[in-house]
Amino acid sequence: MAHAHHHSMAHDGGHDGHHDLEELRKFGFWIFLITDLILFSTLFATYLVLHENTAGGPAAKDIFEMPGVIAETFILLTSSFTSGLAVLAMNAGNRKGLLGWLIVTVLLGACFIVLEVTEFLKLVDEGHTIHSSAFLSGFFTLVGTHGAHVSLGICWITALIIQLSKHGITPVTRRKVHITSLYWHFLDAVWIFVFTFVYLMGVM
Repeated sequence: MAHAHHHSMAHDGGHDGHHDLEELRKFGFWIFLITDLILFSTLFATYLVLHENTAGGPAAKDIFEMPGVIAETFILLTSSFTSGLAVLAMNAGNRKGLLGWLIVTVLLGACFIVLEVTEFLKLVDEGHTIHSSAFLSGFFTLVGTHGAHVSLGICWITALIIQLSKHGITPVTRRKVHITSLYWHFLDAVWIFVFTFVYLMGVM
């Protein structure tokens, strides 16, 4: 009896240790998110200061093509929704649904990046590069940094899809799904600001 009691105590201790590690990883993620928020805030502030400085070159309204940008926005909003559906599927214990929605999220994210890269290449092709003016430097840095984060998110979710296929829904994969979903929503929120302050204000 005493032995059994001791065993359960030891087991709980081990479980708590694992639980603490999970909590620590969550906390680490929040720190990462806050530093990311500071990074984007700085880039936004820089852009808002610089966006009038077109060095006699084209301004935002001359070069932005809104249909593509609206498509990018629609795609990213939808991917935020599908990443939410993935979490709901996971909470219902539906591994197939979880994997399905994560795959859809990744594909939508990839479409977003393809559109953004196409937009960038077109601008560069027209001679509007990061070196053309302070406005374009601010624009490419801000939008490019967001795009790089989306690409990172795509890799992250893809790795998670592989892990889930192998191990299924475990406390570890559960935490990772929650974290990647949060990260994805965060990138979506940042994009709404990009869309509003860079594109909409630019063409107004």
